Order: sequence, then C-alpha cells, then structure tokens
Amino acid sequence: MVMFKVAMGLMSVGALFAAAPAIAHGMEIGNDLERCSADAKGPAVLVDVRGFAASTGKVRVQSYPATRAAWLAKGEWLGRIDVPVKAVGGQMRFCMPVPQAGRYGIAVRHDRDGNGKTDFSRDGGGFSNNPSINIFNLGKPGVEKAAFYAGPGVTKITINLKYM
Repeated sequence: MVMFKVAMGLMSVGALFAAAPAIAHGMEIGNDLERCSADAKGPAVLVDVRGFAASTGKVRVQSYPATRAAWLAKGEWLGRIDVPVKAVGGQMRFCMPVPQAGRYGIAVRHDRDGNGKTDFSRDGGGFSNNPSINIFNLGKPGVEKAAFYAGPGVTKITINLKYM
C-alpha cells in the first residue's frame, strides 16, 4: 500500500512537469509569431517594437520576472529572442512566451552594427511601459517603471526604441 501511494505521488509530480509551460528560465527562443496568433492560448506577450533607427545589426528582446532581484540582472532573464533586424517602416513584432500569467518586464536592445557590444552613441534600447531613459539611471529604469501584467492569453504591448 505504501509503494502504491509513493507511485501515485510520483505520477502526480510527473504530470505536473508534463503540464509545465514551454518556456523555462534562461531559454533562447525563436520569434514564433504563431504563438501569439488569434488562436493562441498563451500566456505570451506580443511586443511591437517601434522606432528602429536603421535596418541593420541585431535586436535582442528579453523577458524578466518583475522583481527587484531579477530585473535586468545578469543571467536572470526568462526568455530571449536574438535576431537580425528586419524592420519594416522602423517596426518589428515579436512573440515572447511567458511561464504563466503574472508581472514581467521586457527589455529590447538594438545593436546597430551587430558586434555584440553596447555602443551608447549608436545603439538603441527600450523597455516595457516606455519609461524615460537618461544619463542618471544609465538607461536602466527601475522594475516598478517597466513592470506590466501579462494575462493568461496573449497580452499586447508596444516598446518605443530610444537612441542617445
């Protein structure tokens, strides 16, 4: 009887992991817009990024838990999309799946020459909720300014890039 209860408990845990969301901490993903289509179940964030200064280089979109400890901290991102810029009319669209409904922040970086290094005089960036970026916060707004709620379906946001 004890073995039966242990086996049932392990099966329940296995079912929990089998039903776990498709995105895990620190996961690099492709920009699959189908995950944010009208038929998509979510949870995911459809991110419209506007204001690309050039259609060159690479763009990186990263999602973070909206906590002080994790926001913009190295290695604390949840999902990352890293693709060449193909801006049409200065805009690109991304679908960022999130593990569950909750509070998140999204950061976008446009590396205009694609060298993988941040050049403040050329590269651009932006954040969810479009907080102001200035020399005093070194382009890193606090989590309270960038946090938003992603629901159980597809949540739509717009991020406007800024360049120095």
